[in-house]
Amino acid sequence: MVVILKQGTSKDEIVKITKNIEKRGLKVSTVVGDKLIVLGLIGDTSKVDSTILEANDCVERVLHVQEPFKRANRMFKPEDTIVDVNGVKIGGGHFGLIAGPCSVESEEQIIEIAKSVKKSGATMLRGGAFKPRTSPYSFQGLKDEGLDLLLKAKKATGLPIVTEIMSTDYLDRFANDVDVIQVGARNMQNFELLKELGKIRKPILLKRGLSATYEELLMSAEYIMAGGNDNVILCERGIRTFETYTRNTLDVAAIPVIKRLSHLPIIIDPSHSAGKWWLVEPLAKAAVAAGADGLIIEVHNDPANALCDGQQSIKPDKFDSLVQELKMIAKAVGKEI
Repeated sequence: MVVILKQGTSKDEIVKITKNIEKRGLKVSTVVGDKLIVLGLIGDTSKVDSTILEANDCVERVLHVQEPFKRANRMFKPEDTIVDVNGVKIGGGHFGLIAGPCSVESEEQIIEIAKSVKKSGATMLRGGAFKPRTSPYSFQGLKDEGLDLLLKAKKATGLPIVTEIMSTDYLDRFANDVDVIQVGARNMQNFELLKELGKIRKPILLKRGLSATYEELLMSAEYIMAGGNDNVILCERGIRTFETYTRNTLDVAAIPVIKRLSHLPIIIDPSHSAGKWWLVEPLAKAAVAAGADGLIIEVHNDPANALCDGQQSIKPDKFDSLVQELKMIAKAVGKEI
């Protein structure tokens, strides 16, 4: 249930109506926007009579939320959420461009790529230190050493770092050293991990699972937000379909659908979506045209010898030319890269 208060409602009135609702065993989350004041009721709303609420002079109207996700619901928060990462904003018209290698391989490699993508216009650096792989024999990442190298690249370029967490074992280190904590597709429904991430205030990049529905993705975001962390960025990275030519199938429809259902920003991963480097460019362009709030692209200076996902990584010069083309598309849809 969502209670929309009239513009200009005083703080005392908000506190009064909030306390009356909480007496019935519900939690109330308040969002004060430029145009609206919204009270999100979380819990068994059958205990609340909406007609009694509407009898309050300060109440504009009461809406019933049918979807199981409450905090992530657009009805609960009509205005777009803007996630701020050390001054880099994503959502609400702000576009985030995240780029870097699939895996951190060496100090020289990560710093060289970081400098290159920053020069081309990237606002954040991605790089895997812990790598979830289908085969136990594949390269699993440099782990702690990889995080150390990412911090060196951050120091050399000033770019905030984005990297994937695998378990709660490294939560303290990630909370201290990582600017955006990525939850991979395989961990999208690792609910114990999501609960712990809800206890911190670092931005979380939540990737859609291989076969997850929109509702399942938003319910995973709800786990994080229920803990008090509203800094969630959603990521569409392709889903599993009957098609075998590409690694996955990019669901471009996820962009307008998520924006209709939720206030959270959504970015696109064109690299994992298709698994082929030459498809990164057209998919990235399609994502920007469809209204995505950002991109996360794999860039490697030597894809042929990459330790992970070289086949879907583009070279720095290709990334540079792609960014220039994306700028024109972004401008056409009211965004700026």
